[in-house]
Amino acid sequence: MVEITQGLILASASPRRLELLKKINIIPESIEAAEIDETPQKKEKPIEYCKRLAKEKGEFVFKKFPEKTILSADTIVICSNRIFGKAKTEDEAREFLTFFSGRKHRVLTAIYIKNKDKSKLVQATTKVTFNRLEKRDIDLYLQTKEWENKAGAYAIQGYADRFVKTINGSYSNIVGLSLNQAFNLLKTVNLV
Repeated sequence: MVEITQGLILASASPRRLELLKKINIIPESIEAAEIDETPQKKEKPIEYCKRLAKEKGEFVFKKFPEKTILSADTIVICSNRIFGKAKTEDEAREFLTFFSGRKHRVLTAIYIKNKDKSKLVQATTKVTFNRLEKRDIDLYLQTKEWENKAGAYAIQGYADRFVKTINGSYSNIVGLSLNQAFNLLKTVNLV
């Protein structure tokens, strides 16, 4: 039986994170997108950038709902120490996918939980290796529009799964939220 997890607010506009949480019987009381500046700071390392954004999203929503427990997250793709966020254009998405062709990259998600008594920040990293992609593979994928609003310009839960040669780590992390990490964080605040 699925029930709303009273007192939990998901600080994310990502429908994928909500879908993932529902898979483990967690339905937030409400969803509130955080409005923060996601511009990387000078000389900020990718991992620190991801952690900062997850925390800032949670803090932003906590200020509006200090009596609730806030769960926030941020996902980035890292390859050759370069951050690949959400592609803004089809050309940028093509550049991202071309860069990942035949290479290993990391998908990093930082997850933050905050309530009036406790706050905790964790991270999950999954290594993904893509096959060599031909121009035609990328062209066909871009036509699906799945790349829009996705870190690294691909959705592993869709057509891009056919590009994936190997995964080392959490699959749900690549989608946008390590369910193991999220569940363990919710246990620390007695919400599951």
